[in-house]
Formats: sequence, structure tokens, C-alpha cells
Amino acid sequence: MPKTLNARLFLWLLLAVALLLNYERWMRDYPSAPPVASTANGGATLDDSAPVAGAAAPAASTPSVAAAPAVAAPVAETLAAAAGKLHVITDVLDMEISLAGGELRRADLLVYPLVKNRPEPLRLLNRDADDSEFVLQSGLAGAVGATAPTHQALFASTASDWRLGDGQQELKVPLTWTDGQGVTVMKTYTFRRGSYQIDVDYSIQNASSAPWNYASYAQLLRYNQPVATSYFRPETYSFKGPAYFDGTRYQKLKIDNSDTQLDQSVRGGWIAGMQHHFVAAVVPNAEGDYRYLLRKQGHQYLISATGSTQQVAPGASATQRETFFVGPKLQAQLEKAGPDLFRVADYGKLTIVAQPLFWVMDHVHALVRNWGFTIVIVTFLLKLLFYPLSEASGRSMAKMKMLAPRIKNLQETYKDERDKLGKAMMELYQREKVNPVAGCLPMVIQIPVFLAFYWVLLESVEMRQAPFIGWINDLSSRDPLFILPAIMAAAMFIQYKLNPQVGTDPMQQKVFMILPLVMSVTFAFFPAGLVLYWVTNTVLSILQQWNINRRLEAATKARN
Repeated sequence: MPKTLNARLFLWLLLAVALLLNYERWMRDYPSAPPVASTANGGATLDDSAPVAGAAAPAASTPSVAAAPAVAAPVAETLAAAAGKLHVITDVLDMEISLAGGELRRADLLVYPLVKNRPEPLRLLNRDADDSEFVLQSGLAGAVGATAPTHQALFASTASDWRLGDGQQELKVPLTWTDGQGVTVMKTYTFRRGSYQIDVDYSIQNASSAPWNYASYAQLLRYNQPVATSYFRPETYSFKGPAYFDGTRYQKLKIDNSDTQLDQSVRGGWIAGMQHHFVAAVVPNAEGDYRYLLRKQGHQYLISATGSTQQVAPGASATQRETFFVGPKLQAQLEKAGPDLFRVADYGKLTIVAQPLFWVMDHVHALVRNWGFTIVIVTFLLKLLFYPLSEASGRSMAKMKMLAPRIKNLQETYKDERDKLGKAMMELYQREKVNPVAGCLPMVIQIPVFLAFYWVLLESVEMRQAPFIGWINDLSSRDPLFILPAIMAAAMFIQYKLNPQVGTDPMQQKVFMILPLVMSVTFAFFPAGLVLYWVTNTVLSILQQWNINRRLEAATKARN
């Protein structure tokens, strides 16, 4: 067995962590170049007309449903200005809704400041700026040649200002449209206290003498301003762009990749426009078939969900419901809004580890009400979970330390005979029942947990701007004073001193001595919560190893 096995394994494991993190960052840093100039620079823009309706083919006797008429962006803006707008305020949302189709054209998140301790709220939906345009449009596409309540049709409202009153749990905002020939559609938005879910109900009355055909649709139109990635700002590596769920598979769509396509029939899914910590999503009726379609040009995209053709008989009525979500990626609310909508809190390939990890953290937080103490407690619980493995590993390392004089003697005896040295050390390990590799096993176990913690802290909006104690006022960003990384360096150095340095040459020992400094510098720009996890885990490992060393030394003295 090579005499430097422990040292090399440890270095390889650290290299594996670095490679995994850098691989994910590389994939985010270097997508394909965008094919077309952006809207802000005067390039061509997407036509935000309704998509072609009908995910499922209509019956032969049913007339087809057409898309809404094409309207260029400047004309659409003129229509919206002429139609007027509504102002809707709840306890968590400040929204602007256009009477042109009921477009959700602005959404300010009242309890999420753009910058911590400043009054300006984060604005998610926004029609007013070309370089940050993001709107949610919906409507009913009608038969070919017929007028219909599309997102460009003029609606009427009984008031221009709507507010969720004190003690009021629900706010309904009705919009009305008629074709003047007997068909009336009431489109009602329902807002609830503390919720970012918005229900959209259509009530259709056909008082005409002919059947009326329609297909519901909703779409997200966005100028997807690219985010400049930076190692010093880990949040810039979060995905920004469209995504969808087809009932089985969750898929992110990179619009700057020419190979990215979406034209699919789906039942029981959703579409979304994502960014770090926040999302706007459309959850169609789970009982209907919808066609999901993506169109993109430059940095702009339009992702839509269009239902199959429905018919309302003369003198009859019909209803249609869809669900929107506009707000932070709060997992408890996302789970209620749509099937697997919680996936937009994107933990990447380690979701299988990160999701239960967040579940445990969420329940602990409900008790302690502080995310920093939650991280400390959950780290302690993980340490308990892996204690049997850590105990065995710690005993092996302690025995290695006790064997250090004998190993050194073998090294001096066989310093010019490497084969004999390896055989002698192997016999010693077998005789003393020591496994030199066992000390690395806890590190192997910690790698996926560490990476899962990284994504939970980075992607969970619950920890956005969450304070811990003193100088740490945001666990999702770096420690502003770099105190935690310094503590981490000191703790890792103590851990290095506790562990045996058997079989390592002087150069390797120097590498291990400066490793705590290298790691602390590397971690200095990671989320403070992640560094807190690593510090807590290292301190617990030190206490555990110290206790094991103490007990083994006492047992050895008792035998002698």
C-alpha cells in the first residue's frame, strides 16, 4: 500500500468537489451565442399574438379555432394605453392589469425588497422597460374570422382600483367582454391574502343562436436580459429563462441555444419564466390537453400553453379555470399551485438529496425561527445520522496516529526498499486491524450533502436576505466581513493537527498546512450559510475526533 494513501485520497476528494462546482459553472457560463440582436438594441421583436390553438385536434364537426390576430409590439402598447389599466393591491402584491385582454403587466412583490433594508420592492412583471419586459397574457381564442376575448381584446371593469381590505381573505377582480352578438365572457382574477397564486376563471354565456367555439391559452412574454456571471456573486449562476413540466419531466430551455425547441402536447403540466428566487408560472387545467410552444428571437422568448377546442351551444354556458403564480419560489405555496411546481426551486441534479434536506430545514426553522441556527441544528442532526460511520473512521484515524512511531521506524528500516516497506506496512495494518482508507469515507459521504446544501442555500428564497447573528444579515450571500471563512481556516487547521500525518513527506505536510487557508479563500465568496455549515461540521468533527483519541489513549494506558 502506498505510504501517502490518506493524503492523496483527501486531495483527490477536494479536487472532485472543485471540479463538480466548476463544471456546473462552466455549463452556465458558456452557452451558445445568441443568434439575433436584442430588442433594446433595435432588433426584431417577437409578435405577442396568441399561439395556434388546439393541442388536441378538434372533432371533424367542430370548426377550428384561430389564433388571435397578429399585432406588432408598438401597436399592442398603443391598444393597452387606450384601454386603460387596473391597480390591484393585496398584502403581498402590487399589480397592474391592462384592460386590453387582462394582461398582467406589472407585479411588485411588497415583502421582498430589491435591496435589503431599502423600501423599493422587487419588480417581477414589467411592461414599461424594453430591457426587462416580462408580462403574462391570457385569453380565449375564437373561431376563424370571429371576434374573441384574446389578450388584445378590450375588457370593461366596474372599478380601476382594487384593494384587499383589512380582515379580507380574498379579492375578486372581474373583467367583462362581449362580442355584441350575444356572447359574454367574464374573466375573474382571484387573489388571496399572503398568496402569490392567482386563479383565473372564465364564465362564458352564449345567448346567440349559433354555437361558439373557443380555446383557452396563456403565455409568458419576456426579454430575457442575460446575467453576467461572476465567481464573486454565486447567485449569477442560477438559471434564468423559460421552463416547463409535461407531467413527467421538468425541463429548462436555454433560449440562446439554437437547438432548443418546444412544441408538445401536454396534460397536467405547467410553463414558467424563471429567475433567481422568483418565478411567473401558468398552470393550465389538469383535465385538458394543451399544446406547449416556445418561440424565441435574440434574448426574447414567448412560451405558451394553448388548450383544445371547446364549444358552447346556443343558450348554454361554460366555465374555464387556470392558475397563475407570480412571486417568490416559496415551496409550500408552489406545491399547492400546481403539480411538481416546486421544481422551479431548482436544485439541479442533486434535487433527490436537496429536497428532503430542505424539508428537514423547513421544519426545524418552524421551531427556531432563524435560518442560521437551523443550519447549525441540521448539521448536528446529519452528524448524528452518520455517527456510526464517523465513529469507525475516527477510531481508524486515531489508531493510525498511535501507530505513527512504528510506521516511522518501518520507513527508516526500509527507506531504500519500497516494496518491502509497503508489505511491512500492510502486515502492520492487518495485525492492528487498521484501515487507512476509512478516514476518507466521511468525506466521500459529505460531498453530495455539501453540494446539496450549496444549492439549497443558493436557490431557496426562504433564505434570501435571512439574517443570522451580528454582522451576518444575509445567509444567501457572502460574509461581508469574511469572519466565518477565517473561523473555517482555523477550525480546519486544528482538524489537520488532530489527524495523523503518517506516511506523508515534508512537501505534502506543507500542502496540508496551507490547505485550510486555500479553502477559506475559496469559500470566502460562497453564501455565508454554506460556510456556516462547513464551520459547524468541522467543529463537530474536531470534538468527535478529540473524544475518540482521548478514549483510545485511555484504553491503551489501561491495557499497559
